[in-house]
Amino acid sequence: MKTVKVNKMEKKSRNIFLIPYIIWIAVFVIIPIILVIYYSFVDIHGHFTLANYKKFFTPVYLKMALTSFWYAFLITAITLLISYPTAYLLTKTKYKQIWLLLIILPSWINLLLRAYAFIGLFGRHGLVNALLEVMGIGEKQLLFTDFSFIFVSVYIFIPFMILPIFNALDKINPSLIDASKDLGASGWTTFRRVIFPLTFEGVKAGCQVVFIPALSLFMLTRLIAGNRVITLGTAVEQHFLVTRDWGMGSAIAVFLTIIMVLTMLITGKRKRVIKSEKA
Repeated sequence: MKTVKVNKMEKKSRNIFLIPYIIWIAVFVIIPIILVIYYSFVDIHGHFTLANYKKFFTPVYLKMALTSFWYAFLITAITLLISYPTAYLLTKTKYKQIWLLLIILPSWINLLLRAYAFIGLFGRHGLVNALLEVMGIGEKQLLFTDFSFIFVSVYIFIPFMILPIFNALDKINPSLIDASKDLGASGWTTFRRVIFPLTFEGVKAGCQVVFIPALSLFMLTRLIAGNRVITLGTAVEQHFLVTRDWGMGSAIAVFLTIIMVLTMLITGKRKRVIKSEKA
């Protein structure tokens, strides 16, 4: 009887602790999504309409969606190519936790401040152009280009890609790698058949964390790319803050949300359920 009472008390206490979490989810997740869906069916005059969704499937917005996917893919791919070897080298260093902290530390600085710092670096009279002048290359237009946009985006997202890959690499049992080498496998074969499969979940988590926010970037497209790169995130911002067409902005936001959910489902961790059969 005592154990039953204890279990009931534990369940009640758990339910009490769940209340703030449920309120938070309702206020900051569920209600905003409902409002976005509602406004997506409203025109600029407040009348019910499906025109926003029809407009989204016009060549202008479809091209914008493809551009968003392309840049998000490029940013994710380049970030992965830089982050994986970096995370691997970190696991081999003596003070790996300190080095990892130094890599993550810049992400604590406000994104707007980091963007303005790169405006100073890539500007015509910035440090990078000054170095190019010293090297005899001459002044180059670095700011407001695709290169500067991708470079800054990769720099911002690198810590978020390194962390899950580092954790996956750090958990690998060294005896598995030693066994692979003892069996005559080359370094590339060991990486391809042992290391990478064991860290694949970390790679998927990193790609998810980078691809989803990269798909809806809008601040960097203005400050670094100078509106030369127009993504769905930029379109949402313009419709809400410039044209005041909340309906069209909400319709684009709905599609972005659907794409993000699909990305999470595709790249999410899948656990195999093994059913044991009783003889």
